Formats: sequence, C-alpha cells, structure tokens
Amino acid sequence: MAKKPEIKGTAQFLQGNEAVVEAAIAAGCSFFAGYPITPSTEIAEGCAEKLPLVGGAFIQMEDEIASIAAIIGASLAGAKAMTATSGPGFSLMQENLGFAYIAEVPIVITNVMRGGPSTGLPTKVSQSDVMQARWGTHGDYTPIVITPSSVQEVFDLTIHAFNCSEMLNTPVILLLDEILGHMRERIIIPDTEDIKIENRKYPSVPPEFYKPYSNTPSKVSEFVAFGEGYRYNVTGLTHDEFGFPTSVPGEVEQMLTKLRRKIHTHRKEVILYEEEYMEDATYAVISYGTSARAAMSAVRKARAHGVKAGLLKLKTIWPFPGRKVYQIASSVKGILVAEMNMGQMIREVDRYAMGQCKVAGAFRYDGLVIEPDEIYEKLLELRATK
Repeated sequence: MAKKPEIKGTAQFLQGNEAVVEAAIAAGCSFFAGYPITPSTEIAEGCAEKLPLVGGAFIQMEDEIASIAAIIGASLAGAKAMTATSGPGFSLMQENLGFAYIAEVPIVITNVMRGGPSTGLPTKVSQSDVMQARWGTHGDYTPIVITPSSVQEVFDLTIHAFNCSEMLNTPVILLLDEILGHMRERIIIPDTEDIKIENRKYPSVPPEFYKPYSNTPSKVSEFVAFGEGYRYNVTGLTHDEFGFPTSVPGEVEQMLTKLRRKIHTHRKEVILYEEEYMEDATYAVISYGTSARAAMSAVRKARAHGVKAGLLKLKTIWPFPGRKVYQIASSVKGILVAEMNMGQMIREVDRYAMGQCKVAGAFRYDGLVIEPDEIYEKLLELRATK
C-alpha cells in the first residue's frame, strides 16, 4: 500500500464556529463587529479573544444593523472585516448588504442558520435561509454564497469567502447550519505559507486619474482605503465611475451590468463542488451543508443495495452551478435534492434540469437533522416512480 502524502499543518479539534475564527484570522481579517445571537455567538466570542492578539479589533454593536454598517466602514478604511449572525440578525442586515454590493465593499457575513420564521428554533438546525441569501436584499443583486459541510471545509471555505470578497470587491455570505457550527472535528490548519490569500487590488494610477468604479476588462475596479490620498465618493445610489449619483439610463445600466458580470466572469474561481460516485450513476443526490453528510451515507447505502447513486455536494450555492446540474440531469434517470427546509434549492435544481429527468426532494424542517435513511427511502421512491 502506498504511503499517504504527509499533510503539513497543525491538527486541532475545533467546533465549526471556532474554525471560522481561525480561518478568518489566517485570511487576514483584522476587524469584527457583531451582536451575540444563537447559534453563532462563539464566532463573536472567539474574535473578541483572538483578534486583539494579532493587532485586530473587536467591537460589540447594539444590533445587527449597526454590526454590518461597522464592518463596511472598516473595510473602506482598509481592513478585512467580518460579522456573524443567525436568521433574525441576517434579516436586519439586508439593506446594508445591498449597500455593500452597490458600493463594491469587500466584507464577509457568516450566517449560522437556525429554524424560523421569526425567533423560530434558536437552538435547532435548519437550512431555511438559502433563498434569503439569494434574494434577501432588494434590487437586481448577484450574491456569492458558500456552504461548507465539515469543520475542515468551514476552515477552508472561510478563507475562500475572504478571497472571493477581496478579489471581486463584493460582500460574500458564508452559510453554516447549527449542527455544523457546534460540531467538533479534527481538522488540519495548514502552515501559513500553504494558505493562498487574495488581497484587493490597489490603484496603479495617481490620485488625479483614479476612478473608484472604473469598468475594467475584468469588471473589478481598483480599490483604495480612505485616508491614503485618494478622494472618492461612496453612495448607495446608482453612480458613475467616479462614485457620484446618476440617473442617466446608460450609466445606470453600465453600473448594474458590471456588478453582475464581475461575479459571472469569475465563476470558475468562485464556484466549488465535489462529485462522489457520479461516473456511472443512474440517480444523483444533490445536497449541501450538514445535509450532504447524510446524503453521502445514503448514497453509499444505495450502492451497497445495487442502486447506482452518486452525490453532487455543493460548496458554492450562489452563483448556482447550473451547467453542472444540467449536465448531470442529461445523464441520469432522476435527481434527489436533500435539504433541511421545505424545499428551497430543489426549485433551482429543477429549473436547470430542464425536464431531462425526474427531480424529487428529501426535506426535513422540524429542527432535527435529516438522517441517511430518510434520504435513502426517498431515493428508492424516486427510483420506483414511473
């Protein structure tokens, strides 16, 4: 048997929420503002303890509206900044999320999902914020939303979230669920030199020629922090390349198109997923977050009983990997979507399957984790459907 390659790094036994803190600091985060809320509070507690040790700052705000406003300000001043919350707090952040998007401010928002609506199930698991993460803020908006399914992925994908945010000057949402936030697993924290870090691109022109929202070929403008000798205007209004408000139709269209295209132009760098047993699969399970762990067990059980099932585990849900879903739908007899809500991602899967195969769901939304046998039984039902 060949030796396994040596893994460089430090092994730690971490909770998912703790892994967010470690990864954020590794990615260069130097500012956190937030308000305690179950089940994300350990992220605030960890940042309060550890950020000052690396020269960073933690501030507890009076609410979630102020929290996201504070990290927007910190980012404009040059810091890599993050907040963390759960359902009700995430709802309060939506207006300023739209502000960060239109003003092209890089920030990371971690939402550790719990059951809702309203106060709902503060200590129970859910994946019911999936569509809110896509459509929560008003107006035409193209988000980046990342969904880990293990504590190791929490660490790795938190860094990916910061990198996407810095690379594209845009807010990025990291979606955990309560189980993952509070689960403990052994992970490897890579050596610093092995962690790829992206930083925002600073101006290559003198202040007099600087356009903070220039429509570059990559659709990503150069970014400069306040106080560094470059003067520019920041507004939540539609604006021109200099940042000044405009309602000229051509300028408005150019700005909104740029915001969308800069994310879709970099889809290959942003979208992540994993395939298991898909080479010869006749049925596919699509899942994400903690549900994907149960889905993997269900797929293995199906294989053991002669059903050629495979798994597509989504690590990025927005932008949605529609091309991959279309490709899978063209090669299987049916797709089962496993998630802990009343059926949110299934709508997007069905849209991209385009009628090429049957699409069904395995849902759970009572505050308990979805189990492998539930998914397996739904897979058998899908197989039996004429």
